[in-house]
Amino acid sequence: MRTIIIAGGSGFLGQVLENYFTKKNYLVKTLTRNPKKENDIFWTAKHLDAWTKHLESAEILINLTGKSVDCRYTNKNKKLILDSRIKTTKLLDLAIRACKNPPKIWINSSTATIYKDSYTKEMTEAYGEIGDDFSMNVAKSWEAAFNQINTPKTRKITLRTSIVLGKNGGALIPLKRLTILGLGGKQGSGKQRVSWIHELDFCRAINFLIKHKNLDGIFNLCVPKPTNNKTLMKSLRRILKIPFGIRHPIPVLKLGAKLIGTETELVLKSRNVIPERLLNNNFKFSFTRIEHALSHLAT
Repeated sequence: MRTIIIAGGSGFLGQVLENYFTKKNYLVKTLTRNPKKENDIFWTAKHLDAWTKHLESAEILINLTGKSVDCRYTNKNKKLILDSRIKTTKLLDLAIRACKNPPKIWINSSTATIYKDSYTKEMTEAYGEIGDDFSMNVAKSWEAAFNQINTPKTRKITLRTSIVLGKNGGALIPLKRLTILGLGGKQGSGKQRVSWIHELDFCRAINFLIKHKNLDGIFNLCVPKPTNNKTLMKSLRRILKIPFGIRHPIPVLKLGAKLIGTETELVLKSRNVIPERLLNNNFKFSFTRIEHALSHLAT
């Protein structure tokens, strides 16, 4: 049976991928600190150990490991966010190099947040502008660590993933909660671009990249046309049949972010990202309109 190893796969995206690929008759094994299921493999994400034998002759390795950025950017959290990405990428490299028959494909997560805040310029893989702040520098360092690795027997792919909308996890859950409470108005100006992808298209895109053996390098995972925050929240109110939503000015967002232990960047940054390489290779999205995706996921 074809085997997929998902490092850091116990979270939302890992579970979505596991469900999708299991239905396609893959054996999906998850590297996790807290094994709970039959195919969960214990690892510390710090040391080579018994888990490395599972990479032998596996077809695909998908690395999603990394501390959540949904936290306050204290010095301690910044170090954890960076280290959890860089060190695990280097650790997986050591494990792959120890294999006689390493995975054929290594898909390493990155983030669409690597691009500068933009309202007008479309950020493609070839022409996107990469900036210089904490989040962008983490992404740059993460990708640099991956790019420095030489794996002659393993095809490498970097995923610059946008906001993934899912039924049971991800950004949609807190947005639904806010909307139901009557707090689902625009956040900040509401003009900031929102690049997103439906959880099914997230899985389909990865499957597409796996199947097309000529494809490697960096891919943006997002819909062809981003929405904006005002449209996103208005669409969600309509789908949930909530007649109004209190808007959130920036000072209120800053106070709220401090109270719940997160950063305003997550909702205020304008992500204007385009999946040019997927489109040029004829990938077809199932969900391209925000209303269609929300009606499928939020009800």
